[in-house]
Amino acid sequence: MTTGSNAPRARDGGLQEAIGVQVRSLRKQQEMTVVELAGQAGLSAGMLSKIENGGICPSLNTLQALAHALNVPITAFFEKFEERRDASYVPAGAGVTIERRGSKAGHRYQLLGHSLGGDIAVEPYLVTLSEGAQPYGSFRHEGVEFIHLLEGRVRYRHGDRVIDMGPGDSLFFDAAAPHGPETLEELPLRLLSIIIYPRS
Repeated sequence: MTTGSNAPRARDGGLQEAIGVQVRSLRKQQEMTVVELAGQAGLSAGMLSKIENGGICPSLNTLQALAHALNVPITAFFEKFEERRDASYVPAGAGVTIERRGSKAGHRYQLLGHSLGGDIAVEPYLVTLSEGAQPYGSFRHEGVEFIHLLEGRVRYRHGDRVIDMGPGDSLFFDAAAPHGPETLEELPLRLLSIIIYPRS
């Protein structure tokens, strides 16, 4: 099914395919070519290529030979197959209130979910600025950020630009540059903020 996204298609998760992905990943981590690994495991390069592409299911003897050549336990080939795929659900109004740098300026942050693992962290927030909130245009952090204005009007700074934003407007930016609501034109202000950065 076409979604319009450029994200790679999710793998179907078959054991045969998961083993192939792991074999390729472990081989590349050790900077070995297909020919080198195949030779050390007593396989043909064509056979190893078929295994890595999920075209064939290797026997236990073949897996044992590959594990020996890669110097890993045979169980390493099954790790991705057993990896948990989960979801984070937050009912309306139940986001956890988080203290962040803007909290002292009257910015209220509700965390709407959390990433459950992997190399990338994702933090979705509902940010609310009510009467008495102060502008704060000096946020800086790693990664990228996406904001979508739900209510109110704001002049939002990113680096040396100031953008007039109203309901329905969105902004996606490099979060290492100074950014934040510089002029609060109409309160209350509510926006969705999604921060994405690599885990250290």
